[in-house]
Amino acid sequence: MSENMDRGSSQPDEAHMSIQSRSNPSDIPHMSDGQVWDQASRNHSIHTCLMEMVLSLQQAVADHITQLATRHQQQDLVPEEQGHNQPIWGQEALLGRLMFQMVNHLQFGATGGQKFQPPCPSEDSKGDVRSREQAQVSKQIYKIFYQLTNFEDTSINYVLSNRGVETSALYHGSFQDYNTYQGNKYHEDKNTSGFINLGTSENKLCTDLLTERLSRSDMNYIDDDLLQYSDWRGQPFLREEVAQFLTYYCKAPAPLDPENVVVLNGCSSVFSALATVLCDPGEAFLVPTPTYSDFVFSAHLYAKVDLVPVDLESQVSDANTHPFQLTVDKLEQALLNAKLEGKKVRGLVLINPQNPLGHIYSQDSLMEYLEFAKKHSLHVIIDEIYMLSVFDESITFRSVLSMESLPDPNKTHMIWGTSKDFGISGFRFGTLYTHNKEVALAMSSFGYLHGISGITQYKLHRLLQDREWIDNVYLPTNHSRLQEAHRFITNELKSSKIPFLSHGSGLYVWISLRKYLDPCTFEEELLLHRRFLDKKLILSCGKTFMCKEPGWFRLVFAATPLLLKHAMQRFYTVLVEQEQDWVVKQLEDAINQEVEDLPASDASQSYSREVILTSGLEGCCSDLGL
Repeated sequence: MSENMDRGSSQPDEAHMSIQSRSNPSDIPHMSDGQVWDQASRNHSIHTCLMEMVLSLQQAVADHITQLATRHQQQDLVPEEQGHNQPIWGQEALLGRLMFQMVNHLQFGATGGQKFQPPCPSEDSKGDVRSREQAQVSKQIYKIFYQLTNFEDTSINYVLSNRGVETSALYHGSFQDYNTYQGNKYHEDKNTSGFINLGTSENKLCTDLLTERLSRSDMNYIDDDLLQYSDWRGQPFLREEVAQFLTYYCKAPAPLDPENVVVLNGCSSVFSALATVLCDPGEAFLVPTPTYSDFVFSAHLYAKVDLVPVDLESQVSDANTHPFQLTVDKLEQALLNAKLEGKKVRGLVLINPQNPLGHIYSQDSLMEYLEFAKKHSLHVIIDEIYMLSVFDESITFRSVLSMESLPDPNKTHMIWGTSKDFGISGFRFGTLYTHNKEVALAMSSFGYLHGISGITQYKLHRLLQDREWIDNVYLPTNHSRLQEAHRFITNELKSSKIPFLSHGSGLYVWISLRKYLDPCTFEEELLLHRRFLDKKLILSCGKTFMCKEPGWFRLVFAATPLLLKHAMQRFYTVLVEQEQDWVVKQLEDAINQEVEDLPASDASQSYSREVILTSGLEGCCSDLGL
């Protein structure tokens, strides 16, 4: 087995991850092979989603019992303190919501490629009568569950709109692990038993440099304008600096226009706003998968835009010279399939460097994708949030803004922010650069809801303006520390013979844990993910990235050496336990088979069968040190 999957390397034998249908086509009359495949895939998706819901419900029940036990222990509190039961009501609300999701899922089925969420379409979605009927039934189910559970607290709002129900469920489904981490973070001194988060892509390697730079006197400036409402597109001085910054670091052939810059509170806000101004509800974007997991949430929150996956395969073949290769043929096929399903595709979403793969598109490949989009009159949104996190000096990154002649400039939109490259995700800064002034004007309205404080904008302006510090201090140090952390993680993975993709960019590696899944299904992937959580380690599993192959995980390495060391200890503990359970299961199956071959005509023989099974398992486990 190959230890890694660097560019140009062949795929490991065990990484054949195509999902096989369990249905027999001959058993299904009047259905084509394609229909059988679709039905099997749909059933598989529903099964996986229900598994997620059951596990989430199990966790919610456990949390609820804990809360009730705590309340019981506090019966001697004064009446005023007894009334503060908000955590209890919150748990009951979650239980009701999860039960609602499960019933809704059983009734209407699941839509592939998305995390579980109640299918409550908006009533104004093109006058679809069936959608309205489903929405009403969904809402009634939601109310019934709350009535059955006899909730009386007014904070349990079972009169949410359909959108409110859907948004709440989507949020909790998307951020449940992250919210758990926020309440119990690992700290090397104060909380060594807390959650270690290698799932959220954050750069924590240069907080010392940023803290020092942001503490300098030039950052401490306040005037009247910074304390008042500003231009909704962003302060003019910040937009001018962003235009100059992108001109310089993206190597634009001509100075970029500040009037084409829009600033909002984070790249997800920019993406969500773009989806809203470029698409009508129910329309879609093409997205090569695996892709950034929160695109689903951001596209759906306001815009109700669907994501059509362009499924990429890990297997190297004549058509794929490297794992998860994106080609125009795959884009064409995905677009055709979407049209056949009646979906209107309005754009193509690309991430460069790619997340979670870390792959960097060549300029030739990027041009091919842009030509494809022009051919079909599609917008192209290119997220370049990791453009300054390319730490392998042998790799050349080319921004879309560096291209002298874009096939369709008015439909090409670039997103960047400081969360990843500068490790200041708490600043909540994201920017759009578009050549289309009509799009920029429409995007400006979102600054009313998603603007950044004037003081933060001033600090960002000063930070981006300091090219000497960025070029001579920050970027060299950041790249060096990323290299070191990446080297540590990849050496660990190699020593454990865990396949991974390595591209020298980003804050993460894409690893294959397929050999620890038996069988290799999304259900088993989810169970392994839960096992990591049990050991207070958060990784991101492949299904959240809309990956079509089970067994992949994203592991973020942009953390301190001590944190990575503790994280990998937990990581190995889980894998060892997983292997032990697998061995025990194999032994049980083998001994059961042997016992089945014994005659069982009387009670004494049945007793002998039981003794053989028990003693055989104990002996084998003892020999293996289990």
